[in-house]
Amino acid sequence: MSISKGIADRYATAVFEIAVENDHLEELEENIQDLSHILEISDDLHDVIASPVIRRIEQRAVMAKVAESLNLSQTMKNLLFLMAEKRRLFVLPVLCQTIQEKIATFRGELTAEIKCAKELTKEQIDKLSNILTAKLGKDILMKVTVEKSLIGGLVVKIGSIMIDTSIAAKLDSLQNAMKEVD
Repeated sequence: MSISKGIADRYATAVFEIAVENDHLEELEENIQDLSHILEISDDLHDVIASPVIRRIEQRAVMAKVAESLNLSQTMKNLLFLMAEKRRLFVLPVLCQTIQEKIATFRGELTAEIKCAKELTKEQIDKLSNILTAKLGKDILMKVTVEKSLIGGLVVKIGSIMIDTSIAAKLDSLQNAMKEVD
């Protein structure tokens, strides 16, 4: 386990338990989704949380503005301020992912990370979700990303299970087979 994952796991466990205890799991989930989204789209925010030269007080001020603009709960604000004080904001992306995983596990859901060569339609996503739900017997949350380097096909990852039907993987396999012939 990486250092970032270990740190994020401790914070995630604490805030998750507080949310469950106070029946605020839905609020926590919304906060984490909003925070994850802003971290994905804002390079400036990512630079602030990752920079060791930005002072704690400045990081805290930025987190206060982010919390205000996203209308985050007091628990999330306190978490962000504590992380700024302890110089742990660099683990924020991992923390968001860890909390999302804890919530999904708590609800008995699995997350499928889908990589595809082109954007999938709503019908294709629904059909894939239904197939995976039927095979695994659990609700499936779909995270779909487009990765043009796959050329075609899909890569589906659920926990430790990976199904790679991409053309890029098939070409790699063919290339390796050709090397063995030499």
